[in-house]
Amino acid sequence: MELKKKPRSEGYWFYFFNTIILILFSLLIVVPIWNILVSSVSSNAGLASGGLMLWPKDFTFQNYTKVFSDSSIPKAFGISILKTVIGAGTHTVFCAIVAYALSKSRLIGRKFYTTMGVITMYFGGGMIPTYLLIKSLGLLDTFWVYIIPALFSYYDCVILMNFFREIPASLEESAKIDGASEWKIFADIYLPLTKPALATIILFNGVGQWNDFMTTKLYITKQYLYPLQMKIYEIIVQSNLSSMTQSGSTDVIFKATTRGVQLATIVITTVPILIIYPLLQKHFIAGMMEGAVKE
Repeated sequence: MELKKKPRSEGYWFYFFNTIILILFSLLIVVPIWNILVSSVSSNAGLASGGLMLWPKDFTFQNYTKVFSDSSIPKAFGISILKTVIGAGTHTVFCAIVAYALSKSRLIGRKFYTTMGVITMYFGGGMIPTYLLIKSLGLLDTFWVYIIPALFSYYDCVILMNFFREIPASLEESAKIDGASEWKIFADIYLPLTKPALATIILFNGVGQWNDFMTTKLYITKQYLYPLQMKIYEIIVQSNLSSMTQSGSTDVIFKATTRGVQLATIVITTVPILIIYPLLQKHFIAGMMEGAVKE
């Protein structure tokens, strides 16, 4: 008997409509980003005309020149890089150490620590008690206010605990027979085998650190400790306040100028994330898919 061949058109329309939907979603993401990019290299006159831009109007780098002419911008850029690198690194290491301990059933008081950790996922101390705590610790107007309060997240700890539990206990037992200490086992066995999870946490926490400006707004008054995101916030607020005092045709030109500077600053702050993400993408995808399929 000959098997009946399925008509080729059976899945054609499904893939066709899927492709159309994905193209539309891609355009929704790509077009706004492209508009920001081309607008940032357009002249003030081109920006004053308004509307959606798909190509630069009067191509110029004047907006980027204005951004970098402000001496505070490079300093803020440096603060953002430092707090992102140090913050994401120390956060990941600290969470990994705690997760390693909590993943061991022999840990005394493990249930109590786990319960306390879960509570922190649902309840916070509140803004005022947190501010008073930061003040009592002497962290106000210091760089460490970006690092120490963000050292631990129980959510990230749970992710790492699940990874650690999947590592065969026989590896740890054989290492102990060879005389390895707990730190040696943790550093040479557990960390290398959980690179996908570590990369995922570094990426998420790093993006959070890079985009954070509320910490600065709440706890920092010294401008030399301002990160780049806080400078963007200041530029936007100052331009909005100044635009209220403008009138007539100068208002349109002024708004175009400030908008160009805003867009150039946004592009500058986005570029580092676009560079780092592809480097971690392989581990990130592996971390998201780990444990999704069991054989």
